[in-house]
Amino acid sequence: MDNSGKEKEAIQLMADADKKVKSSGSFLGGMFGGGHHKVEEACEMYCRAANMFKMVKNWSAAGNAFCKAARLHMQLQNKHDCATSFIDAGNAYKKSDPNEAIKCLNAAIDIYTDMGRFTIAAKHHISIAEIFEAELVDIEKAIAHYEQAADYYKGEESNSSANKCLLKVGAYCAQLEQYQKAIEIYEQVGANTMDNPLLKYSAKEYFFKASLCHFIVDELNAKIAVEKYEEMFPAFSDSRECKLLKKLLEAHEEQNSEAFTEAVKEFDSISRLDQWHTTLLLRIKKTIQGDEGDLK
Repeated sequence: MDNSGKEKEAIQLMADADKKVKSSGSFLGGMFGGGHHKVEEACEMYCRAANMFKMVKNWSAAGNAFCKAARLHMQLQNKHDCATSFIDAGNAYKKSDPNEAIKCLNAAIDIYTDMGRFTIAAKHHISIAEIFEAELVDIEKAIAHYEQAADYYKGEESNSSANKCLLKVGAYCAQLEQYQKAIEIYEQVGANTMDNPLLKYSAKEYFFKASLCHFIVDELNAKIAVEKYEEMFPAFSDSRECKLLKKLLEAHEEQNSEAFTEAVKEFDSISRLDQWHTTLLLRIKKTIQGDEGDLK
């Protein structure tokens, strides 16, 4: 379908909206009133133009048009509409300019927090975190936005959403060798979930991850941690994860890298270990003297 006409129409609409905005602030516009009405009309025109730009996949132009609408909504004191336009702008810019997308989403977050809409603000902090993860590959900044989202969710008693954000933070902290912070997160989420009948099955996974982080730092720490988790959550003792940890601790104590690899292989043949677990297990295995540094 040929949408080239749509783009021309959108460009014309933008020009007409710009004129309306200028005339609304002129001396005559002010004298005879109607300035407010003209700004409202211009707002609507910018939004229509933005949607036409979206149809032809001109994402930068769509983002720019939504931004112009957002600024006019702010002028008219329409906070909710202003935030919505900034979100629309952010979503358009996501496809062309990640940095501009972040600016727009941050502008919307400022408005939502000012209005006390913390759950919506948290959702958009996650969107920013995802841009930092996927587009800009700045994990430290992604962590900061996931943490902020978790804080807002906790404040609104949305604990399940807060935990999801914290688990993202925990996974990244372990990758970045910030083990103590990762341990605190996994222990906190494990303790939160072990008393919930629907979520307690996941608790063993979080205690397993915390134990691996302990193990990298210090073998004795890991032993003490495993015992502590078994006391806190008796079901952990019977889990395959706990049995694997005990085999790994034994192999590590004996400096037996073959036994270590064998235990990992046996576990992996039933429950596949993902990249995160494999990375941490390799880091632990490298602390065994004379190890080649793989799990084959």
